[in-house]
Amino acid sequence: MNRETINHDRGRLRGRPVYVVDGVRTPFLKARGRPGPFRASDLAVAAGRALLMRLGVAPDVIDQVVLGCVSSGPDEANVARVVALRLGCGDRVPAWTVQRNCASGMQALESAALDIASERSELVLAGGTEAMSHHPVMLNELMVAWLGAWSQARSLGARGRALMQLRARHFQPVIALLRGLTDPVVGLSMGQTAEELAERFGITRDSMDAYAVRSHQRLAEARERQRLDEIEPLYDSQGLVYAHDDGLRPDSSLEALARLRPVFDRPIGRVTAGNSAQVSDGAALLLLASSDAVERLDLPVLGRITDSQWAGLDPAQMGLGPVHAMAPILQRHRLDSDAIDVWEINEAFAVQVLACTAAWQSGTFCHHVLQRDAAFAPIDEAKLNVDGGGVSLGHPVGASGARITLHALKVMQRQGAQRGIASLCIGGGQGGALLLERDGGSAA
Repeated sequence: MNRETINHDRGRLRGRPVYVVDGVRTPFLKARGRPGPFRASDLAVAAGRALLMRLGVAPDVIDQVVLGCVSSGPDEANVARVVALRLGCGDRVPAWTVQRNCASGMQALESAALDIASERSELVLAGGTEAMSHHPVMLNELMVAWLGAWSQARSLGARGRALMQLRARHFQPVIALLRGLTDPVVGLSMGQTAEELAERFGITRDSMDAYAVRSHQRLAEARERQRLDEIEPLYDSQGLVYAHDDGLRPDSSLEALARLRPVFDRPIGRVTAGNSAQVSDGAALLLLASSDAVERLDLPVLGRITDSQWAGLDPAQMGLGPVHAMAPILQRHRLDSDAIDVWEINEAFAVQVLACTAAWQSGTFCHHVLQRDAAFAPIDEAKLNVDGGGVSLGHPVGASGARITLHALKVMQRQGAQRGIASLCIGGGQGGALLLERDGGSAA
């Protein structure tokens, strides 16, 4: 059986409608080799506080808080509970953290939506947060074993003998971020899986770099035209203000990107730091509600989450996850690409998005992998990631799934559009997608 067989489980949200009231995200701050000014909980608290204040919703009326986070660190175990308490939700509001690698924020939204659809909750604060610059640097197993022996050495002589066994290799650190971005089953880093897609679909370095330039140009235009109203500034303990995604390079060019060396497959690879998503810190939170909560609290409505899908595939081809997750949704609803007004496919790598669009319209791929009689119609480039994406603004892994969902809804609102798709590839060989709809902004 082909290892890329899609998951055909029906993901349609059954039960009552689930509304997205609104959302807020922080600026995404590029990691620059040292811990950034904010931890994961700081970022989520900033976004959550701004959102609740914007809506005039008291924290203690929320039924639960659900956050996605890949690595919150030792001082923020169950970061969602830390955030709920810091926001003033009170002791009685439960909170829980989910982890599905790059789609953790989307998993949090789906988990919240399912609870609302099944009438277990009325109002849920959900989203994702990640401070990748704070991912831990750990001791290796040699040093851990040595410390165990040291703790059992009682006499001065025993401790002296233990000290004599220390070697330079004991002090070699384990960089959790780098280890986490490598698949332990197939032994490939996420960048190497991107190189696999470049080879499979014949995607050139020039086309990757051109896509990266486009991402920066679109983000620069969105900022200039003040389209990113979901961003709320951050303020650090020194009084410094962080108002924008600071990884944007508005002067990015093909000539500048062409000078960068391959990172993952030297010296002949095509994936570089310039055409890959940026490692960054950030949070995105959304308020989800039932129609009863919308009416009772007189809340606005940004849109609805109407369907979801998770899919599995070969971890070495993980970048194709969006294709595997989006296809069942469109098939369930008997839709083709032209029925979707707004597409947000997370830019883990430029080549990964390009590979997804190539596979989507490939009759061979759709027949042999998706078991479809025909390919999907091409995704209109003008409807895809219209304000940039992870290549230009960053990819804080726990937050991106919530960010692309929020931004898809914001674009739909801006354009008066009816349907949108938000989707991500997921390390380990998975894909996730949400179908989003608007019907005039009414919960009735």
